[in-house]
Amino acid sequence: MKTRQFVDTVTVPVRAGNGGNGVCHFRREKFVPFGGPDGGDGGKGGSVYLKGNEDVDSLVSIFFDPKLFAENGVKGAGRKMHGRNGKDLIVSVPLGTLATDADTEELLGDITRHGQTVLIAKGGAGGLGNARWKSSTHQAPVEHSEGTPGQELRLKLDLRMMADAGLVGFPSAGKSSLLRAITAARPKVAAYPFTTLNPIIGTLVYPEHHASIRVADIPGLIEGAHKGIGLGHNFLRHVERSKLLIYVIDMAGVDARKPWDDYKTLRKELELRDPELLERKSIVVANKMDLPEAKENLKKFKLKTKTTPISFSATTGTGVETLVKKLYATIKPQARILRRAMDETEAMFASEKRPRKQRKSNELVARKGYTPPKPMQYRGDNPAKGGEDISANALQKASFIKM
Repeated sequence: MKTRQFVDTVTVPVRAGNGGNGVCHFRREKFVPFGGPDGGDGGKGGSVYLKGNEDVDSLVSIFFDPKLFAENGVKGAGRKMHGRNGKDLIVSVPLGTLATDADTEELLGDITRHGQTVLIAKGGAGGLGNARWKSSTHQAPVEHSEGTPGQELRLKLDLRMMADAGLVGFPSAGKSSLLRAITAARPKVAAYPFTTLNPIIGTLVYPEHHASIRVADIPGLIEGAHKGIGLGHNFLRHVERSKLLIYVIDMAGVDARKPWDDYKTLRKELELRDPELLERKSIVVANKMDLPEAKENLKKFKLKTKTTPISFSATTGTGVETLVKKLYATIKPQARILRRAMDETEAMFASEKRPRKQRKSNELVARKGYTPPKPMQYRGDNPAKGGEDISANALQKASFIKM
């Protein structure tokens, strides 16, 4: 039985809808002896699309319903009636999803923007009815064609989270505690390694700048993670898209480890995974600075690694403000737009909409049952006087009569 879990890789069968068949039909009505052919065309099959949605963070919905089948087109009918087109299937996927053909390993799309739509399988075309073959020399055709089948394939979806910053560190280095300290995320924190089993995303909000930063926490890395040792091999791909890497170092050496060796091991594992990761912008965080051994180890760490880490402690709150400001200055997030940008399909439909034609206020439309309102009185220079029309027209009439 499938249990609820974080899913970042799934393989599913995909099938677009088949096109509807065209029909052979002749008009048969009273007093119409030579009605002729009137068979209609079949409808086209529905296509399968993937659409990026920033409100979706996992492929679990596809994992529990692993069939992406679009609707078939309906066959045509007499009187040249066209069959109904099959409904397209649009599947929402998280940002950072790679779609590939499981058999040929061909890249079908990389979804990185909200509203981005990628065609995965195209629906079949509808068949033609016998009315299409009518001509002056072929007035009673019986030819008609069947609809073409839709595309079929085995689709592999691979999620690589779109985070601005990724936390990298050994187990029990305090990555989850750091994430809890700077964001509203609440990952599990315990006094044993590998408490984080799935990637967790936290959002660091800057209200004064109307901006935010997404921070990803992945399971701890150990030596040999690039070969599949531990849990890091399965989740290292979630930091490959990060703009910034945050090395979280246990500066107190609680597990009898040397902080400078941990830093070198982490960089080596990232290099073996992808050498380009070492060229990314990075910040080193010296965690657990509230413990007595941390201060002495910090001096040795600076000498052996030639880096200046940010002193941090989730327990006392030391370095939280410094780290938050450093992240903003390094990543420079843009102000988030209040209204999400429309995707290409919505923009196309929006451009076709025309504003409703407004009727002029002084234009009286003659229609059945319509009675125009009576003109208002007492609208002259002195409307307070009642019982006497002193409007401009009334004054002209009065002067004309006196003359």
